[in-house]
Amino acid sequence: MIKRITAMLLGIGLALAAALPATAAIDVYEFETAEQEQVFHELTATLRCPKCQNNNIADSNAELAKDMRQKAYDMLSEGKSKDDVIDYMIARYGNFVTYDPPLMLSTMILWIAPVLFILVGFTVLVARSRKSGEKQSEPKLDAGEEQRLKALMEEMEQQKPNDGKVK
Repeated sequence: MIKRITAMLLGIGLALAAALPATAAIDVYEFETAEQEQVFHELTATLRCPKCQNNNIADSNAELAKDMRQKAYDMLSEGKSKDDVIDYMIARYGNFVTYDPPLMLSTMILWIAPVLFILVGFTVLVARSRKSGEKQSEPKLDAGEEQRLKALMEEMEQQKPNDGKVK
């Protein structure tokens, strides 16, 4: 009986020890106002993690994302605005940290490429449809071929019986 209780307590202790790292991964931030907390959550949802590529820093567990969240929290605690934090992150990590990069010379391809692909695709479709339309037209007959065609058609007419059936 004592062995059973010891084994059960040991199992519970191991289960709790295994769950300990999960509690350490949760970041807890205390804010002075509800507005600061809301701005923090908006920031972490709109800033992209440079390491994870398509995750925002709120959802990412990468060390870099944790550092970015901490820096955003520190700056907001110092009284910096949302724009100040975004400007700092862009200066530090580049325009990639925003999901909506500004229209600049370096990001021009991101804004123009989709329009160019659509225009090129439309142009190719129009050109191909015109070419296929030209190929479907009947070729013109010269004078000799027309005379031969007339002669064949007259011969066919003469061979037809009165009931319209071909012999």
